[in-house]
Amino acid sequence: MLFSLPFEPRQLEALALATAIGLLMGLERERRPNARAGVRTFGLTGLLGAIAALLTEQLATPALLIAGFALVALMIIAANFRQPEPDDPGTTSVIALLVCYTLGAMVWLGHGRLAVMAAVGSTLLLYFKSELRGVASRLTPQDWRSILQFSVLSLIVLPILPNRGFGPYEAVNPHQVWLMIVLISGVSLAGYMALRLVGARYGAPLLGLLGGLVSSTATTMVFARHARENPAMTTTASLVILLANLIMVVRILAIAGALSAPVVPLLATGCALAVLLGAIMLGRDWRQLASKDALPIPETRNPTELRAAIGFGLLYAAVLLCAAWLSDIAGRGGLYLLALASGLTDVDAITLSTLRLHTVGKVETLPAAVAILLAMLANLAFKSGLAFTLGGGALGRHVLGGMLAVGIGLGGGIAWLLHSSL
Repeated sequence: MLFSLPFEPRQLEALALATAIGLLMGLERERRPNARAGVRTFGLTGLLGAIAALLTEQLATPALLIAGFALVALMIIAANFRQPEPDDPGTTSVIALLVCYTLGAMVWLGHGRLAVMAAVGSTLLLYFKSELRGVASRLTPQDWRSILQFSVLSLIVLPILPNRGFGPYEAVNPHQVWLMIVLISGVSLAGYMALRLVGARYGAPLLGLLGGLVSSTATTMVFARHARENPAMTTTASLVILLANLIMVVRILAIAGALSAPVVPLLATGCALAVLLGAIMLGRDWRQLASKDALPIPETRNPTELRAAIGFGLLYAAVLLCAAWLSDIAGRGGLYLLALASGLTDVDAITLSTLRLHTVGKVETLPAAVAILLAMLANLAFKSGLAFTLGGGALGRHVLGGMLAVGIGLGGGIAWLLHSSL
């Protein structure tokens, strides 16, 4: 014997897992009666990948692993060439089988968890073929431009920007500024695309949820105008507006968790109270959300347009500089005043700038949390005014009750934080 292979439980587990990955992918392929490779072929291919990796490891040469990959490719290509599928050139099955082989090898090489995740993702891609085609067919040229523009923002511009501070207090870091642009654009783009693809199909609850992700301000304006034009929809419009603003609170908390985890426990009390009280107000008239009347889709600017991205970046940098300056000369009071002023129209910029200053040690945790809660409180007040101005007194009164409930929750969180600091 050239080498000995002592039995170990880990080795048996790896071979079994590689086979299971192949069986999972093969089960999906079995749904296609004309497919050249099914559950047995995929299961054996996953096992072959693990065995090839085993032999490669023992012989200390990658030749067997590469040869196995080439052999699998040639066999499935030959099978498709001899008996082509009438509705499919076979490229998907070829790639899927090669992925299966590679995942089997990954399992043996110690990357089992990653291989399982990739296998599940690959199987989902194979299964949802028609749904993905449907999504692609519904995308407009503007939607494709949005996706490509986001790719440029995140994959081309972001990596080349310098990652160091400039200006007074070294507060402006171009890389960090653009990273915030990418973060907000990404969240907004997800909601924007969901609104485009789903629209009003699932009614007011989904519109409120997605509107809160894209722009709670735009959602408030659209539904306020809608309620003025159609008074019968006043209650539904008010609930959509309230739901969008509740999602705004959750969205800010999630952003804080992604950027500065120590701030989250201090924000959690106020945000939880706000969501709880807001949900109680929603529950009073929840049946109205089942209305079958036509609902408007909030028209929002493409969040990945270069002009919009640069505009938000400049606003964020300006707020960042002001926050650093006011914190230096006026302490917490200056930061709180800036949060109230800038939060009126844009809660994202002050939130991100405060989290950035906290991350670099220029703002303590408690003042950062209070400033973010104050910004959300000011933003709610501004949108309550929008509801009265654009939607009239009836909508304004409906919205005001819910907004006051959310505001009381945020205010309670602020009071608790300030009391705990004494």
